[in-house]
Amino acid sequence: MAPGDLEVALGGLKARRDPNLIAGFDQGDKGVYKISDSLALIHTVDFFTPIVDDPYTYGQIAAANSLSDVYAMGGTPITAMNIVAFPAGCMDLGILREILRGGLDKMNEANTTLVGGHTIEDNEIKYGLAVTGTVDPRKVILTNGAQPGDRLILSKPLGTGIANTAAKRECASAELISQVQKTMSTLNHTSAEVMKKFRVHACTDITGFGLLGHLAEIVIHSGVGAELELANIPCFAGVVELARDGIVPGGTRRNLEFREKMVVWGEAVAEEYRLLLFDAQTSGGLLMSVAEGDARQLLTALHKAGVSEANIIGTIVADKQHCIRVV
Repeated sequence: MAPGDLEVALGGLKARRDPNLIAGFDQGDKGVYKISDSLALIHTVDFFTPIVDDPYTYGQIAAANSLSDVYAMGGTPITAMNIVAFPAGCMDLGILREILRGGLDKMNEANTTLVGGHTIEDNEIKYGLAVTGTVDPRKVILTNGAQPGDRLILSKPLGTGIANTAAKRECASAELISQVQKTMSTLNHTSAEVMKKFRVHACTDITGFGLLGHLAEIVIHSGVGAELELANIPCFAGVVELARDGIVPGGTRRNLEFREKMVVWGEAVAEEYRLLLFDAQTSGGLLMSVAEGDARQLLTALHKAGVSEANIIGTIVADKQHCIRVV
């Protein structure tokens, strides 16, 4: 779906009010429900069509992507249910087995228990998870707590959408494909565990709306603005050149059209970089808004834990117009 489509479809519909709902529709495909003063449940769901040829790798990526929302909220995933659409009548069930094996291996890595699932027959393969996690309601990290002066840290490089599009067109190098698939299948568990030790005021994972699309949610929900330093934003080698050649997914261009009005571009920010910053990611990194005094320590801790591509990419600023400046 294009950005904003769900909001249009839900317009005028009223969900039941519940005082225990800490976060709901404002958080997109995830929510938090308070059980007690010390326990809340995180609910999230995600699934998508194959973005790589190998079914096992696809299963790993889809599972890692589904688990990511729980990590972004400072929680711990505990259970998951498979969501599957598969053309059983015309495709080898061994392919489905490999997809499910990839997902299960990633759930096992995350110490998350598979408790069931639901499968339908469809002409197009789709796979993902509905995940339940736990979090202390007093420590849950949402997208509405960013404060002026916070530094923004991104934990994974950008460009998965561009790279996957290039792979489909057979113009991506084997090295780029390998790097991107490894990153997409990497859990955000380590980043989340490190994050919990510092004063992180807001966080989101970077997925389909791209870096600037998800940052827009933070600045709108928090009532602030942001300034990004293009030179400090990590990306995969070669994706800028691919974007310059017009090799970008349709979702990336829709993201740009939907949110570009919030962005002020520096004179040196060429079109290919604008596309990169709105590139529709799959299983992207965490974007953390962390207290200025903790930012360097958090970045060092991430690097020591093996999150080597993480970097400080910008600053939260006071701005009631929710402007994002890229210089």
